[in-house]
Amino acid sequence: MSSLLSFGLPKGSLEEATLKLFAKAGFNITKGSRSYTPSWDDPDIEGRFVRAQEMSRYVEDGFFDCGLTGRDWVRENDSDVEIVADLIYSRASNRVSKWVLAVPENSEIKTIKDLEGKTIATELVQATKNFLSDNNVSAEVEFSWGATEVKVPELVDAIVDLTETGSSLRANKLRIVEVLMETNTVLIANKKAWCNEKKRAKIENIALMLNAALQADTKVGLKLNLERSKLNEVLDSLPALRKPTISSLADDSWIAVETVIEKKVSREIIPALKRIGAEGIVEFPLHKIVP
Repeated sequence: MSSLLSFGLPKGSLEEATLKLFAKAGFNITKGSRSYTPSWDDPDIEGRFVRAQEMSRYVEDGFFDCGLTGRDWVRENDSDVEIVADLIYSRASNRVSKWVLAVPENSEIKTIKDLEGKTIATELVQATKNFLSDNNVSAEVEFSWGATEVKVPELVDAIVDLTETGSSLRANKLRIVEVLMETNTVLIANKKAWCNEKKRAKIENIALMLNAALQADTKVGLKLNLERSKLNEVLDSLPALRKPTISSLADDSWIAVETVIEKKVSREIIPALKRIGAEGIVEFPLHKIVP
């Protein structure tokens, strides 16, 4: 077993988001436009890009010590790997995605049982077959190479497709009948590599830094000066300001407050702070948050 950590990076839709996440976590990964072998700024890591759909098989077989893929593909491939960390990010958002059974809005299919004898197109073939079997439904499941949502109703009766927001389904006038599973990106490891003390420590370090970068992505730091007498009013009025750091200023009647808040609430909190009398309010970005 090589002393270098062999890391599988997802090629395709997750590629750009993954490189950005690693950069935020402190790893610089570069590659040519046609290259599948990236250059890492960490001399202890090597690896290459492969499709997320295949990643878990390569990790299970030991071609990679670890890699990033979807929890759905681990399940689809029935891969025996160690799931090290859940990393909630995708190409479009930082949210959990769903594999859903969808049909045209005017379809007579209302429940799973209505799929008896029907045809379903999906990229997630085995998991869909298992889902039908669990519900005692017999239907044909065919593999779809992409653009699955445009195949109904002319080519198939229903589809099983991945959605983050549902916007593509709505745009194609499709209705969700059932959610088969939720999925998100996971860091997985080969069982042998996970038992190797040095490699396990390296994988855990990477997982920590990636999670820290994701935690910071939804939050911002906030600094402000405030009259000491108004601190309780601020904390009572703005519960999002949890456990702030309080520092004294040269003028003992004033304090400096520093905290971390959800990025999405800053637009409400900052005007409220100003109205209460806060001064010198500064919002600043965060790169990593380690709980």
